[in-house]
Amino acid sequence: MKKHLIGAAVACALLGACAAPTAVSGPSHGDAGTTVLRHFTLFDGTGAAPRQDAALVMSHGVITWVGAASAVKVPSGARVVDLGGKFVMPGLIDSHVHLGVDKGLANYSVDAVEAQLKLYAAYGVTAVLSLGTDQDAAFEVRRAQREHPNGMARVYTTGLGVVYDGGYGGLAGLPQRARTPEEARALVDAQAAKGADAIKLWMDDGFGDIPKLMPYSMSSAVISEAHAKGLKAVAHVYYRDSARELVDEGLDAFAHEVRDFPLDDAFLAAMKQHHTWQLAATLSREASFAYPKLPFTDDPFFYRGVSPDVRARLNSPAFEEKAKADPHFPMYYGVLRTAMENLVREAKAGIPYGMGTDSGLGQRFPGYFAHWELELMVDAGLTPLEALTAATGSNAKFLGAADIGTIAQGKRADLMVLEKSPLDSIRNTRTISQVYVAGSPAPTIWQTCVARQAGACD
Repeated sequence: MKKHLIGAAVACALLGACAAPTAVSGPSHGDAGTTVLRHFTLFDGTGAAPRQDAALVMSHGVITWVGAASAVKVPSGARVVDLGGKFVMPGLIDSHVHLGVDKGLANYSVDAVEAQLKLYAAYGVTAVLSLGTDQDAAFEVRRAQREHPNGMARVYTTGLGVVYDGGYGGLAGLPQRARTPEEARALVDAQAAKGADAIKLWMDDGFGDIPKLMPYSMSSAVISEAHAKGLKAVAHVYYRDSARELVDEGLDAFAHEVRDFPLDDAFLAAMKQHHTWQLAATLSREASFAYPKLPFTDDPFFYRGVSPDVRARLNSPAFEEKAKADPHFPMYYGVLRTAMENLVREAKAGIPYGMGTDSGLGQRFPGYFAHWELELMVDAGLTPLEALTAATGSNAKFLGAADIGTIAQGKRADLMVLEKSPLDSIRNTRTISQVYVAGSPAPTIWQTCVARQAGACD
């Protein structure tokens, strides 16, 4: 696997992802009127086989027609884009992110949240679920962008998740800690009142470094209160035994894989019985700890999205030395392998699953990690079609977002155009040619150069 990951670092050159944008005719890129895309291969996000030589019409942010290119009727005045055999799919949905906190809580703001959402969109991630560290700014952005996304990923949020006081999870300085089931219920009620899309809780002890694990009386209170408010409950988990308890309590989804032991048939049967989702395996999170030097720092698909000082830090001897000095470092590769194997067990057992990265914190980078996650899902044993379906239609289904995640008449026109088919190679998700959010083109990562002059990344 290490060879595979390092090989991805030259994707721009190998995959032709740096090709110039397709020539178009009609109104400017900022116009979200009517656009026709035609002569492409279509993956619609449902898991169905791709359709050759397809076309679609999108008008004012909504897909109004999808079908064969030979049957499309171009509306008067429409902008027409001939894609010449490219590949069109729904924008990716990342079901586990943390918004606006990468530079610390002191810098958390609407601007910080929006900057990350624009970076996600540049990578073709057109919607995210932010899990457990959001303050009011995230709700403010969500309200403003429901009708006007303005080139950024759509945000769904759990607000502040519930952390057992003295236990693992959350962020220091945020009011999200509870000592009793009653306090936990009050935290759930507060997020529900703000309009949270789901509720988050943490059930972990950091490899035993933290002596307290959330009591089951508290986790069951969080789950039942979430359900009473009509919301799903999503949990950070690590251990198989505590995860099984949460399944029996009615938890709706895991935000990470079980990583200490393989999942047995009884566990999988319980997940099926209770309709528990594996919403995010966060394989890229585990992989980010498993390498003392991250294998993508010289990949232009990555470094166009970070500042030069971040890249220099990742490439420094100090970064590598710190990684190796972590007392848990020898465990991380095994943790990753267990997570990968458990995801495949769930998929084979018919457990519903999505795609999520835990990006936005530490060395987990918005947008880029969604593509690494897809690669790792395929490395684990899923097909590219299965991984892409998880990241589009399946994630939308869990969110209850009937208007995104698939390409069909009446859906939001959130799309990614690729030079090559990711069903042939999952690494072709890097060959981003165009991204549309609500029918308007957004700058892609190949048109982005963070914290530098525009040409400095070429």
